[in-house]
Amino acid sequence: MINEPFRLAVNGQYEFEEQPVAAEDMDVIPDGPDGFHILHEGQAFRAEVVAVDYVARQYTLRVNGTQYSVHIGDHYERLAQQLGLGSVHTQKMNTVKAPMPGLVLNIVVEVGQKVQKGDPILILEAMKMENVLKAAGDGIVKAIAVQKGAPVEKGQLLLEME
Repeated sequence: MINEPFRLAVNGQYEFEEQPVAAEDMDVIPDGPDGFHILHEGQAFRAEVVAVDYVARQYTLRVNGTQYSVHIGDHYERLAQQLGLGSVHTQKMNTVKAPMPGLVLNIVVEVGQKVQKGDPILILEAMKMENVLKAAGDGIVKAIAVQKGAPVEKGQLLLEME
C-alpha cells in the first residue's frame, strides 16, 4: 500500500496535503442518503454530498451550510502528471464504463444523439446516492449497452461513443 499524502484543493484556492491515516481521527456517521455527521477534534460538523465527478476527482460538499468544491489528488494523479500524462482527460473516450457498482436510474441520451463534454448521459444510483455520469468529450452516442433499472458492476460497459 502506498502511504503518500492526498493533495486537496478547496474552492480552487486553498491547497494542502493530508495523510490517509488522518481520516482515522474522525468519527463519521451516515445521516440520510447524502449526509454525514462528523466529529473531529471535539467539533461536530454536518456534511452533505452535493455532486460527485469521479473522473475529475472533484466533489461538491456542503459543510454546516457552506458549499465547498474539493479536488482530491492522489499518488497516481501526481505520477501521471510527472510522466506528462496530465492531458489524458482531454482525449476522446469511445466507451463509458460504470465507475462503481450500482443501478441505472435513467439514461439521458439516445443512440445517434450528439453530446458535448460535460453533458449528462446517464444517472447511476450507488450507495443511495444519485451519480450523474457526464460525457468526457464531444461525440455521438453509438450504442447503449444497458437498460433503465438494470444493475451494473464496476467497469461494466454502459455506452459507446463515436
